[in-house]
Amino acid sequence: MPELPEVETVRRGLAPVMEGRRILAAVARRPDLRWPLPERFAERLTGRTLRRLDRRAKYLVADIGPDSSGSDEVLVMHLGMSGSFRIEPDGGVPDIPGDFVMPRSRLAAHDHVVLRMEGGHEVVYNDPRRFGAMLLVPRNGLEAHPLFRDIGPEPLGADFDAAHLARAFAGRRVPLKAALLDQKVVAGLGNIYVCEALHRAGLSPERGAFTLTTPTGGPTALIVHLVETIRQVLEEAIAAGGSTLRDHAQVDGTLGYFQHTFRVYGREGGDCSTPGCRGTIARLVQSGRSTFYCAACQS
Repeated sequence: MPELPEVETVRRGLAPVMEGRRILAAVARRPDLRWPLPERFAERLTGRTLRRLDRRAKYLVADIGPDSSGSDEVLVMHLGMSGSFRIEPDGGVPDIPGDFVMPRSRLAAHDHVVLRMEGGHEVVYNDPRRFGAMLLVPRNGLEAHPLFRDIGPEPLGADFDAAHLARAFAGRRVPLKAALLDQKVVAGLGNIYVCEALHRAGLSPERGAFTLTTPTGGPTALIVHLVETIRQVLEEAIAAGGSTLRDHAQVDGTLGYFQHTFRVYGREGGDCSTPGCRGTIARLVQSGRSTFYCAACQS
C-alpha cells in the first residue's frame, strides 16, 4: 500500500491541473470501490471548483467548495493497494514520460472515476483491485469522521516532536516498530519507512517503546534522534518521487525510484550499509508484517 511519501508525490503531481479548476464533468463507471461511492457522486462533483488539494496521513483531501445549494464538502480519496491517478489531455494521448521500473495498469476496465477538469485535462483514477476509496464528507465534520478523528500528528509537521513521541511511548512495552505504526501516534508512517528510519537511527525494532523515554516519561537523546531521522527519511523519499512496490506509480506514469536506495527494506541477506558495520540484513515477522533490520548495529 502506498505510504506517506507516495501519496504526497501524487498530491504534488495532481495539484497543478486540479487546484483552482472547475470540474466540468465527473464520471463514475461503477457504483463502488472499497466502499460504495457517495449517493449521486458524479452529479455532486460536477460544476464544483477544486480550491485546494491537501494530504492528511495517507489520504488526499480536496477542498471542492460549496455546491449551488450551499452544501460544503471535501472529497476524500485513498489509493488503496493498487490505485493510481493519471493525467490525460482532453481527448488526446496520455503523456506518460519517464523510464518504467515495472508496468502499471492501463486497462480501461480499471478506470473507475474520471474527472474532466477546466483547462483541458482529465484526471483518471485506475484501481485494478478496488481497495481505494472516494468519499464526500462535510467540511465541518472532517476531523470527527471515523477515518480522521484518531489520527496523530503529521510526521513532517510542527506537532510531531520528541516531546509528543515521549508522551506516546511512556510506559508502553510494545515493540518500537509497532508503536511507530500506530496511526494514533503518528500519521502516515508505514512498514517501509519505519524499517528505514529505525535502521538509520540504530534502534532495534524489537526494543520496548518505553525504553526511549526517561523514568518520568520525558524524551531522551535517542527519541530526539529518531524524530530527526523519521523526517529525513520521509523528506528524501518525497524528493525521490516515492517508492514503487507492486502497482504504485507517480501521477504522470513514471515510477518512484527511492526503493533503489533502501538500506534494509527488502534486502534480507544483504550487507549492512552502515559505515563500519559488518552485519547482514535480517528479516523477522512482527504482527504479520516483514521487518528488515541489522542486529549488529540496531540495538
